[in-house]
Amino acid sequence: MERLRTDRVLLIGIAVAVVAPPLLTLVLARLPTSEARAYVFLYLGIVASLGLLAGLVPALVAAAMSSILGDYFFLPPVDSLSLANPSDVLYLVIFFVTAGAVGGVAALRRRATNEARGLSRTLAAANTELERLYREQAASARTAVRLAQTQQQVSALRDADRVRRELLQNVSHELRTPLASILTGATVLLGRTDITRVVRDGLTGIVTQSRRLDRLVGDMLDLARIEGHALELRLEPTDVGEAVEAAAARLRQTHPNRVVRVEADPGSLEAVADWDRLGQVLDNLLVNADRYAPPPSPIEVQVAPGARGTIVTRVIDHGPGVDEELRDRIFERFVRDEQVGAEGTGLGLAIVRGIIEAHAGRIWLDDPERGGGAVFAFTLPGVPAGQPQAEPTTSNPASVT
Repeated sequence: MERLRTDRVLLIGIAVAVVAPPLLTLVLARLPTSEARAYVFLYLGIVASLGLLAGLVPALVAAAMSSILGDYFFLPPVDSLSLANPSDVLYLVIFFVTAGAVGGVAALRRRATNEARGLSRTLAAANTELERLYREQAASARTAVRLAQTQQQVSALRDADRVRRELLQNVSHELRTPLASILTGATVLLGRTDITRVVRDGLTGIVTQSRRLDRLVGDMLDLARIEGHALELRLEPTDVGEAVEAAAARLRQTHPNRVVRVEADPGSLEAVADWDRLGQVLDNLLVNADRYAPPPSPIEVQVAPGARGTIVTRVIDHGPGVDEELRDRIFERFVRDEQVGAEGTGLGLAIVRGIIEAHAGRIWLDDPERGGGAVFAFTLPGVPAGQPQAEPTTSNPASVT
């Protein structure tokens, strides 16, 4: 850009050097010729101006034009480029050299001025850049301080969460032994025939609540394993349809009056899964559906191939559904719908999500296609055709929040 500007100034200067001396000559030709030798200063003014504004080349062009025009129009013999007086030759040489020197000095001054302006612009740009760098450095320093504080807070929260998980796991593990002793002793006593009805009723309550507490401890241990990335899975090709039928049979044993309808699409429904953990997922979802659905209504379970080689399972009840305020938090720990008198610990769905995510699957609350109720859907990775049976492996899930 600067180069183009310089070339443009040079071209304009040459054009002015060619035009200005003739115009000045036209004006001077109308004046008395007695003072013709003094006109040289006017020509020198043009030369000096061009040297200052356009550079040395336009100044030399103007000096040459001025010498020729002055010789032709003002030095005898007039209207001729010849000189009658030898001193006029020296006069023209001195004029040309003087004009060139004046133009050269003016050009040097112009160049120095331009360099000074360029240096000033460079310094201004450098100063602006330094100010920007200073602001960025200050902002970076503030960001580094905030980041360090955030890292300290994250580290403290991580340590606190680790301590909480370890405490939960240790307490849950330590509760297992006394609970087993209580259940064993109460069950043995219930088998005796020499106890009164009041004692039997009390022992029955002890057994019921001990089993409930044992389930809570088991859920807490499972959740601690999931959050600690220590959930062990024996992954192998598993028929999801058969797993659903087995879970439905288990629910019918404990709740004979509940109708469970299983709809499995024809074809392969094999997924890479742990049979026992998949059964735990289905048991939790079916028990959850049984808890919320009205007694006469059926529970529907649909199994079908999904997108990208997955197997999709949906557990549908016809109960009151999930409250809108709980839909985004339904898979969090200790979340229950108190408005419909929910029982349980509030850990079942959190454990279900942890197990499904450990299988590289996904679980979500779907919208019911017809009527009310809740639809819990989850995916598991399907078994590609022709794949050999997988070796048992251990999988670490993402942490459940």
